[in-house]
Amino acid sequence: MPTRILLEGRPGSGKTTALRRLAALLPARAATGFTTGEIRQSGHRVGFVLETLAGRREVLAHVDLPGPPRVGRYGVDLDVMERLALPSLRPAATGEATGRLVLIDELGRMELACDTFRDVVITLFAADIDVVATVHAHRDPFTDALKQRADTEVIHLTPANRDALPVELAARLRGPGRA
Repeated sequence: MPTRILLEGRPGSGKTTALRRLAALLPARAATGFTTGEIRQSGHRVGFVLETLAGRREVLAHVDLPGPPRVGRYGVDLDVMERLALPSLRPAATGEATGRLVLIDELGRMELACDTFRDVVITLFAADIDVVATVHAHRDPFTDALKQRADTEVIHLTPANRDALPVELAARLRGPGRA
């Protein structure tokens, strides 16, 4: 049975760091997906970059981007989702990458503004593959539905578990019968 894990936490709780550490701990495993990170100027957050696990990166959202959509003070470039995020996920969603692990950071408002991304996430959660994704703690109909799935484990990321969690998850994902 595939593993489906949602790492839930508030902004700044370490979700991205935990997912990146997990990816680094599984070098022999064929993982696909993406992470996001902050863009900072003069000590202030001004945007977010999306980076695939293969190393491609582009600005996803920035205070200087016009949008639409806009999430808070950031304009979001949905074309980045189409150019980078979706190609990193589609092989697993279409069955071209059986036995793969998909890492997604994150199922947040900026990413979920892309309808095609939502569709691919639904397909991934129905496929016979392992999925570990980070998710915001606030309520949202899309992510709330994923959290309620019987086959999905929600792990709350806290200061107490965030350092050990990537090691524990890597051990689970490397367990018997796994790549």
